[in-house]
Amino acid sequence: MLVYNLSMKIVITVKEIRKIVQELRQENKSIGFVPTMGALHAGHLRLVKESKNKNDVTIVSVFVNPKQFGPKEDLTKYPRPFEQDKKLLEQEKVDYLFYPNSKEIYPNGFQTSIIVNELSKILEGKSRPTHFAGVSTIVLKLFNLINPTNAYFGQKDFQQCIVIKHMIKDLNLSIKINTVPTVRDKDGLALSSRNIYLNTQERVQATALYKSLQLAKQLIKSGNKNSEKIKKEIKKYLQKYKLVNLDFVEICDLNNLLPVKEIENKVVVLIEAYVGKTRLIDNILI
Repeated sequence: MLVYNLSMKIVITVKEIRKIVQELRQENKSIGFVPTMGALHAGHLRLVKESKNKNDVTIVSVFVNPKQFGPKEDLTKYPRPFEQDKKLLEQEKVDYLFYPNSKEIYPNGFQTSIIVNELSKILEGKSRPTHFAGVSTIVLKLFNLINPTNAYFGQKDFQQCIVIKHMIKDLNLSIKINTVPTVRDKDGLALSSRNIYLNTQERVQATALYKSLQLAKQLIKSGNKNSEKIKKEIKKYLQKYKLVNLDFVEICDLNNLLPVKEIENKVVVLIEAYVGKTRLIDNILI
């Protein structure tokens, strides 16, 4: 019989994680799974807490997935503070940390890619055409290895959550996807592993994303229903932030991310911008 919560076990091979999961399933244990790329912050730890509250066992993966980075993106400089991540997960009493290397996940000859077609092409997918194929592929592979009862993702990556939910539905997987509200700093900036790239001036101006979402909320709550007019006001507002280069702001249906022209029901407002050289995303449900 497996013993839980005495100390976190670090697993580095596919063979070993499969054996552990098989034993957990034989004991009818519910498994909560939190997939991450490391560089953990309070947002990740909230996912861990949610998992621990609702499952017998929690497994966290730390794997910087090369397939979701474009050719000119920050794969090589993406932060990898493993010892710090390990300590944080031990403090949260995580049961298992799955920490494979790239060759373990993508051995020689690996050719398969999972693409959720239309959802992967819009919004973030326009400027990052291979990103969501990389996300879908690694998430499905991890799901196959971990076989979780519940999986936990942050609302900040809203499009990612919708892509994964659609994949789950299309492939008839019996995994519940739990979307956990975004964790923010006191000034509203959504926590992100990439925030460490920001210098002092950029960090101040990065709050413009959250402020612009609050403006959208205020406009909608006060009776403005035309999406184009609301987006125009947001773009106008962001012009005073010289270090913020807007990529997109869109108002979309909560379930399929199709653009909404006239707001009649709940929507999600999504924004992506570069602050200096750092790409940041955020969103708000209204």
